[in-house]
Amino acid sequence: MLYELANNLRTYWDTLRVFNFVTVRTAMAIMTSIIVSFLLGPWMIRKLKAIQWGQVIREEGPKHHQKKAGTPTLGGVLIITSISAATLLWGNLSSAYVWIGLLTLWTFGFMGFMDDWLKIKKRHNLGLRGRTKLLLQTLFTLIIGFVLLWLRHQGTFSTEVWFPFFKWLHPDLGWAYLLFLWLILAGSSNAVNLTDGLDGLAIGAVLFASAALTGLSYVTGHRVFAQYLNILYVPQAAEFTVFIGAILGASIGFLWFNAHPAEIFMGDVGALSLGASLGIASVLIKQELSLIIIGGLFVIEALSVIIQVLSFRLFGRRVFRMAPLHHHFELMGWPESKVVVRFWILAFIFALLSLTTLKLR
Repeated sequence: MLYELANNLRTYWDTLRVFNFVTVRTAMAIMTSIIVSFLLGPWMIRKLKAIQWGQVIREEGPKHHQKKAGTPTLGGVLIITSISAATLLWGNLSSAYVWIGLLTLWTFGFMGFMDDWLKIKKRHNLGLRGRTKLLLQTLFTLIIGFVLLWLRHQGTFSTEVWFPFFKWLHPDLGWAYLLFLWLILAGSSNAVNLTDGLDGLAIGAVLFASAALTGLSYVTGHRVFAQYLNILYVPQAAEFTVFIGAILGASIGFLWFNAHPAEIFMGDVGALSLGASLGIASVLIKQELSLIIIGGLFVIEALSVIIQVLSFRLFGRRVFRMAPLHHHFELMGWPESKVVVRFWILAFIFALLSLTTLKLR
């Protein structure tokens, strides 16, 4: 919106040409999403408290978490609003990649909102049934997938998958890319959702992951940098940097209110939309497999749940005191703030490791 306005007024004020630079608009998107979060956050917390839309804590979780019951939830609406406002203001709205990012954010956010709403309505920590979630994730993935296949037909998207560390290995999946896309979007959204169990944990990890993806998106969309790093050059990825930058800013803004002790929780509306957005970001900049490293903390949390369930069903024994993994360390006696900060450190390390893959090819 402001990008188009600046372009139209540039003939009268040449200084406005600075907004042609993606770096400038990405920085503005980051700042805008932070400001929107800071302005709307206190108002939203007051409103949610007034209508008593509070978090329902699962009974099988750590007992000391019961004191968090009633903390306003649905904070993901604030996150989505901040990202959307910043992207619409500073992004080039003629870019299909920008709209795909927003479509993913909104559709998975809608699913998360329904899940949270049912939990609040029932006063129980069970929202949408597992099958319903799976069906909705599949439906939204198919919509996004067919858009990507149409872009492939237009020559602006590739269904090739590039492997980190192996510059020669990039098979073209063709229509099978739909299944691959489903694994990414469903996996990343559910992994972030599983990680969202302690104050500030998930949003802090998203902050580090989105920071890494912002850098990767910029170099992928820069012809000189892409050639130097020997990675696939994706011209449209440059504009998509604005969207990922908005996620980074919204994460910083929401962390202000979600830090321990949390004033508001993101809920499924935030976790599912953010996880899917990280997933689609890796798809559009052709770093799909690097997402395993970028979101290494989310992978570990999801694996801890899978291992726990399989071990109990097959052998009748639990590997961890409680899954996801952050609860295991809580039950070992670690204070919540220590678990969160140490997991943030891990998320930061994984983000740095993902950047090293650019030259190790």
